[in-house]
Amino acid sequence: MALNNYAALQASIASWLDHDAIPTQVIDFIAMAEANINRDVRSRDMVTSAELTISSRFTDLPADHLQTIRLDCNGRRLTARSTDDMIQKRYSGSASGQPCFFAPIGSTVEVYPTPDSSYTGTLQYYAAIPALADDNTTNWLLTASPDVYLYGALIHAAPFLAEDARAGTWVQLYSAAVKNLNDRSNSSGWSSVMSIPARGA
Repeated sequence: MALNNYAALQASIASWLDHDAIPTQVIDFIAMAEANINRDVRSRDMVTSAELTISSRFTDLPADHLQTIRLDCNGRRLTARSTDDMIQKRYSGSASGQPCFFAPIGSTVEVYPTPDSSYTGTLQYYAAIPALADDNTTNWLLTASPDVYLYGALIHAAPFLAEDARAGTWVQLYSAAVKNLNDRSNSSGWSSVMSIPARGA
């Protein structure tokens, strides 16, 4: 069976489990796998960019933002800092001007100094994998690495079906598939790209 769309993936999961799982449960297994995948996979296929209007201390990040690679402000690259560093900078003074530093905080990015006007920011980041659904039947990951999806979903099916004996095998297969995907990106040069966590850094 070709794992080239959402329906085929659901059917394959049910076949591997050899169990008449309720369709909504298989859908849950896939959704939980996607949550793991977004934490575990960092592929060049996830890299995208967005323009931000930076006019205050905090600016909302894109809804699909997972991890920042770089942030430019009016063509100048900002330096990533920890939240502690940003707090220390503000303790030492409440400067305003063109931002020089940034730190992602939750679903926003904080900049320092506080902008004295509106600036154009260009954010390069890792984006969440578009979730599979009835109206979004495939994505780049399912096309490139269907094994990541399959084994990731089977891991979450194991506790539901009390399949402890097979759970370890599925974890190993999933981990190997994720490593292979990440290694391919690293070998293309993405390992040298400095990125920082997106949420609650």
